[in-house]
Amino acid sequence: MSQSFVDRRWTSADGLSLYARDYAPASGPAKLPVICIHGLTRNSKDFEVIAPLIAQSGRRVLAIDVRGRGLSDVAQDPMTYQPATYAQDVLALLQQTGIERAVFVGTSMGGLITMALAAIRSKVIAAAIINDVGPEVAKEGLARIAAYSGQPVDTPTWADAAAYAKRINEVAFPHYKDADWAAFAQRIFREGTEGAPVLNYDPDISVPIKAAGAKALVPNLWPMFGRLTRGRQVLLIRGQNSDLLSEAIATKMRKRAPKMDFVEVPGVGHAPMLDEPEAKAAIFPFLNEVP
Repeated sequence: MSQSFVDRRWTSADGLSLYARDYAPASGPAKLPVICIHGLTRNSKDFEVIAPLIAQSGRRVLAIDVRGRGLSDVAQDPMTYQPATYAQDVLALLQQTGIERAVFVGTSMGGLITMALAAIRSKVIAAAIINDVGPEVAKEGLARIAAYSGQPVDTPTWADAAAYAKRINEVAFPHYKDADWAAFAQRIFREGTEGAPVLNYDPDISVPIKAAGAKALVPNLWPMFGRLTRGRQVLLIRGQNSDLLSEAIATKMRKRAPKMDFVEVPGVGHAPMLDEPEAKAAIFPFLNEVP
């Protein structure tokens, strides 16, 4: 399978140089592009399996590094590390690449950014795939993520990095083997200046979360979810063991948006990587229905 992408950069309103992996579409009739947006502490590498597959189906794919992650610049002001700013960054990408409408794939925080976009400029979203997040989130999952986000880690070797990846994410992927955790570490760490692996995000991404305190743990995004699901196709993906998108919240979302497609990925927690057979079996038929 080809991993071929080109490095794409764009500039945010406050002057940051931001990064995306840009996968060219396979030949065939022109289709709307896909924008993939990762979770809180992650980066564009999370889509390294699914993005080339979507590109092979005939769509350009831009998998972005949200500010402060991966190859994107660190923010000068850590209080800009929030979904409203991230959404504005995405709009800057669309404007600078000449994309008027796209299909959005948002994992966890990426799904919240997609909902924020629906509130700010709904017309840019042709359709959306929301991966394991909702307009409200289970406190247990958020507390778990908040506990490790921005915390210093001591990982002098790649074996230590793989052990860290396993410790933080084993609850979500109990079936992963050592080779899977080694690959996972390559996604979430980069080589630091001393040659040791360092986490591939700015620790200050946790500053707004800490500043907001307990009230940030359960934001009410139901109005944004309503905007997102009104008059467009949406696919909700849930990890069967997810501690962030509980079964109860997913059920409530499906009641509010009865036309929304839904798939549950068995045996995984927060959040599915979208390379699981069940996820792919839902994603590609969904995309086939979108222009």
